Amino acid sequence: MDYQLIKNEKENRFEVHIEGLVAFADYKLNKDKIAFTHTEVPKELSGKGIGSFIAKGILDYAAEHELKVKPYCPFIKSYIDRHPEYQENSIFHNKPE
Repeated sequence: MDYQLIKNEKENRFEVHIEGLVAFADYKLNKDKIAFTHTEVPKELSGKGIGSFIAKGILDYAAEHELKVKPYCPFIKSYIDRHPEYQENSIFHNKPE
C-alpha cells in the first residue's frame, strides 16, 4: 500500500490519511532544529508499518532540510536506535565527546 506523508503546518504535524483515519507525528520547529514530540497511529491501522513510514519520512525531511533532530517521542527515538543512518542527525544520539 502506498502512503502519502503530508506536512500540516497549521497543526505542526506530519500526517498520513488512511481509511478515514489519521496517523501523525507532532513536531516543533526552532531555527535549525526539529523536535518530534509525539507519534500516534490509530489502533485500527496498527501493524501496517505506518508508524515506521512516518518515522522514515520525517527523518528524511529533517535531513533534506538540514535540521537537527530532537527525538523526544519514544517511538521516533527507538526508530533512530534501530536505524543508524539517522543517528548522526539526532542530537540525542550524536553527542559531542
